[in-house]
Amino acid sequence: MEVINAIGRRKAAVARIFVKSGSGKIVINKREIDNYFPSTILQYVVRQPLNKIEVVEKYDINVNLYGGGFKGQAEALRLAIARALVKIDENNKPALKAEGFLTRDSRIVERKKPGRPKARKRFQFSKR
Repeated sequence: MEVINAIGRRKAAVARIFVKSGSGKIVINKREIDNYFPSTILQYVVRQPLNKIEVVEKYDINVNLYGGGFKGQAEALRLAIARALVKIDENNKPALKAEGFLTRDSRIVERKKPGRPKARKRFQFSKR
């Protein structure tokens, strides 16, 4: 199997991945997944698409990950992995789509407006 690449985004995070057949090793920015995401919950989020179609030990994944915080990065990586699995085998698509792994979560931070302290917050108002 040749190398399959895919991209995933979430908030400000961008994950570019390269998938090839192997033993199930996930390397993120030249670090193992256990070092990059110490939280087991985030490791679980990243592996969700692989667990869903039961191929955790089948592919090696090399990741370039930048931008955002760790939660956004984990979810960007989940989207990228799901997209790569669909590229590898089109039959994976219905199962992954049903779980919502192929949907790009487009919610991003709302911009700050001029004359206000935050995006929606107003300065304190008192009518004396």
